[in-house]
Amino acid sequence: MTPRSLWLGATAALLVGACGTAQEQPGGGMTAEEHARMSSGGGGVRDTAGAGRQTVHLTADQARAVGVTYTTVERGPLSRTVRTVGQVVPAEPNLRDITPKVDGFVEELYVNATGQAVRRGQPLLTLYSPMLVAAQQELLSAGRLAASVDSGNREPWRAAQELLGAARRRLAYWDISSEQIARLEQTGEITKALTLAAPFDGVVLEKMVVAGQAVMAGMKLYRLADLSTVWIEGDVFELDLAAVRVGAAARVELTAFPGRSFSGRVSFVWPVVNPESRTARIRVGLSNTAGAFKPGMYGTLLFEARLRSDALTVPAQAVVMTGARDLVFLVGPEGSFEPREVIVGQRAGDRLEILDGVRAGDRIVASANFLVDAESRLASGGAMAGMPGMPDMPGMPAAEKKKP
Repeated sequence: MTPRSLWLGATAALLVGACGTAQEQPGGGMTAEEHARMSSGGGGVRDTAGAGRQTVHLTADQARAVGVTYTTVERGPLSRTVRTVGQVVPAEPNLRDITPKVDGFVEELYVNATGQAVRRGQPLLTLYSPMLVAAQQELLSAGRLAASVDSGNREPWRAAQELLGAARRRLAYWDISSEQIARLEQTGEITKALTLAAPFDGVVLEKMVVAGQAVMAGMKLYRLADLSTVWIEGDVFELDLAAVRVGAAARVELTAFPGRSFSGRVSFVWPVVNPESRTARIRVGLSNTAGAFKPGMYGTLLFEARLRSDALTVPAQAVVMTGARDLVFLVGPEGSFEPREVIVGQRAGDRLEILDGVRAGDRIVASANFLVDAESRLASGGAMAGMPGMPDMPGMPAAEKKKP
């Protein structure tokens, strides 16, 4: 093993030991930064983030021995995946409450179970209403009066026609169809019960009525939902809101269908952020013609967020973050590694955007860069410089180097 390899191994051991000491002795341990200030001779604060580093030279064998790998600065689109948990709910525009507009009593209950599927126009129940019977009798009386008045007598005829029209409108306001009204006027047969029918194809989400029950006008009897389209709603962190816009494509993975994904689009983003969770609710619409998506199901929402259409990026592990500056090590000729300060932008998965400091195609150190950084600092007389007993260590007195 060469002296240089021995020094690299010792450097790594000292760094690990220093970290361990700092953890075991939080009050009295000496950190690497404190040791650097002590070794620099003055005890003042020293800038070790970039100014105190020099170009490092390693042979191919030395670089391989400490696990140095390389990568290239790339230019291209920068995107990341935003992920959140969501729940399937009925689409609110497709909900409908069935309520009577007159008081009465439930005679027949045709749809008598929650979850039952219904078709458009299917009878839900029949409602006996004394008010409805009286209104029909008024319509028949108004019809007979209008027929008995001569049209030549304009004022009485007009009053009779207005009374007939008012009787018809009253029944229409109670959801009596125009066909039922016409049949009543033709046959003169009063309908004892009012039939309430389903307004669309759907399922019964709620049922609040039983046979024989007395009901009042405005009371909710059923809640129906058309589930041909459903929503899946989830919460997105404030940090990711800029990447999730209305109309953005979304991928949905449901727990009930492992290994499959479904496509949808963001239909709404809540205009306010929850001050406690720092999230905003988002909504994705899904076509559900087959009825596979059921309200209450849990799933995962994934959005591919395009952050930049053209950006310089490097692997996140290639950047040495010191707290004051961010560095990469540029690979030069003959095994040289030059420390280069960079300005970091957004992070996308395991890649970081680089705003300044390198160019596309530059070759940099991808791993083991903390060891390269340690040697760069040592080469400039930084942390642990001049420690006796370490062969070929920068800053060592010449007399020490000559000792066997």
